[in-house]
Amino acid sequence: MPEARWSSAASSRLLVALDTPTSVLAWSAVDDAVMGGLSSSHLLFDPSGHADFTGSVSLANNGGFASVRTAPGDYSAPGALSFRLAVRGDGRCYKLNLRTDDAFDGPNHQAVFSPPAGQWSEIVLAIADFIARHRGRPVDAPPLDPARIRRVGLMIADRQVGSFSLSIRWLRAEAPGSL
Repeated sequence: MPEARWSSAASSRLLVALDTPTSVLAWSAVDDAVMGGLSSSHLLFDPSGHADFTGSVSLANNGGFASVRTAPGDYSAPGALSFRLAVRGDGRCYKLNLRTDDAFDGPNHQAVFSPPAGQWSEIVLAIADFIARHRGRPVDAPPLDPARIRRVGLMIADRQVGSFSLSIRWLRAEAPGSL
């Protein structure tokens, strides 16, 4: 993965770009199957220059979530105050998950977003929007430190049965001056 760099012109730092076929290779699904559920998801490259996070949510066997995430890497963004995503939604609620360690299981800092259905938009999530959670429950943890981000993930856990589709072009961290 190329090192993320701050853009002096916009005070933003590109953390994830999903605009090439190889850009999705560092991502893997972690669905409720890890606890016996039947939900499923994947992240696939679309030749028009973005990735699609798609799948199906099932509540069977106490399930109800689907997610994809990157392999551990350097997604640090010291000084960032917010994160901006270019996404196209389907009317459902999603979460941006940011982890500050390399462990398979443990707390994520999560922020909820609901992009408009069928149209590209940019969603801005402030650092204060991120809540530390483990297995869906809030946990006592320090606030998100953007300088320590090691994994990026997308999740759907809205407890609505059925298919979903979220398209994403990129994720940027924003520092003072870019808001």
